[in-house]
Amino acid sequence: MTLPTLLRPLAAASLASLALGLGGCGPEATAPGRSPLAEKWQTRAKASFRAGDFDDATQATESGVQVAPQDPEIRVLAARVALARLDFAKAIKLTEGLASAEAHAVRGRAFWYSGDLEQTAEELEAMLRDPQVKDPWARDVAKLSRRGQGRHPFALEGALLAAIAMPPAGPALIVPCEIEGEQVLGLVSTAVGELVVDSSSRKEAAWVNLRFGDHGDVEVKDVPAFTQDLSGISHQLGVPIKAMLGVNLLRHLHVTFDRRGSQFVVRRADPTPPPDGSRVPLYYVRGGGMIVRATLATKDEGFFPMLVDSAAMFPLAIDDALFRKAGVDPTKLTSEPSAPNVRTGTLPNLRIGSFDMPQVPAMQAKDLPDLRGQLDMDIAGVVGSSLLAVFRVTLGDGGRFMWIEPDPAMTEAARPERARPRPEPGPPPAPMTPDPPKPGKNPEKPAKPAPGAKKP
Repeated sequence: MTLPTLLRPLAAASLASLALGLGGCGPEATAPGRSPLAEKWQTRAKASFRAGDFDDATQATESGVQVAPQDPEIRVLAARVALARLDFAKAIKLTEGLASAEAHAVRGRAFWYSGDLEQTAEELEAMLRDPQVKDPWARDVAKLSRRGQGRHPFALEGALLAAIAMPPAGPALIVPCEIEGEQVLGLVSTAVGELVVDSSSRKEAAWVNLRFGDHGDVEVKDVPAFTQDLSGISHQLGVPIKAMLGVNLLRHLHVTFDRRGSQFVVRRADPTPPPDGSRVPLYYVRGGGMIVRATLATKDEGFFPMLVDSAAMFPLAIDDALFRKAGVDPTKLTSEPSAPNVRTGTLPNLRIGSFDMPQVPAMQAKDLPDLRGQLDMDIAGVVGSSLLAVFRVTLGDGGRFMWIEPDPAMTEAARPERARPRPEPGPPPAPMTPDPPKPGKNPEKPAKPAPGAKKP
């Protein structure tokens, strides 16, 4: 079983739309006479962005723009970094006046995610006029933008919040909702940029309305929806999945998802920071798939980027280099009896935010280089829903960071007293294994069984 098989919930068209190396979208031509200082800043910025060090990439691109403010390649890279941080206004300003395919692509995405449909269509249509560009996402978005003139994407109405009971489905984050009056089950998919609906119910991209809550308590209007055959995901999970809830929707809904508490909360405004939560910055591949930075040890070490895919059922998928960095010999990984091609091991420690997680199970990801090529970033691995299930996760500031709270019901190895930045000396902790979901636990609203779902 290869990594693409395990990442089946990642809609192929959606993942392709995240790629930075699409045909015809090459960088602006290097400005003649670039100074040695500007070249050094640009080289550093490229390396930092590729490594997922967004803070250093921001500093380096800002310095490069100061040294060479008219250099188109430096400006486009700075705009790409800004887009990854959801700084749409900065990305637009940096590419103003630039006419390459990549400049149009970055600017078009910035307009799209900021809700300016007219400018989105103008920019993406200009990009698609380049005969070397082949971008199905941009084609569909340009059409939607033209048909959506006068709409207000992601307009929220109704109650201030709605708490939805998630049906038991292992680590899968399955959410009952209503799309255009039809009750469906959606899968939370943080590696996908947009809302994706099953092609059996809709044949082409369209604008739809969604409702959340037992009585449609919160309604989100004018949501762009793309189509994909989701029958494979339904078969894999054993429930009829009719939608994938991508990050562009999740960010607007200010969501909380809590697999252990079997709860999914949507809000019309940013939530109050939880008292015991750790604030973790988030970044996005071209404004789409979610990226988080993690580290291996309790002492200060280098961070590495991880794609967050809440639709993947494993805890972690990493390459041999990260196993070795953690002190684990890749040649001694064990095979799974039910899947001989899958080899697994245990990371001694993984830190996300201020929480240390000891004895984290991880699988070998042999095909990770292919995913890196599509994302144009040296991600160290993929965080799946089995690891996210350890935490209650809340998106804040439009998705620019998340609050993670360790669930009180987690196993002894992952209790808050063990999950802190500087653990006290002691015996090695037991392996971390997520408990099964508890459908009765719901701190904000009593849980009710969701229609259309069956126990795995």
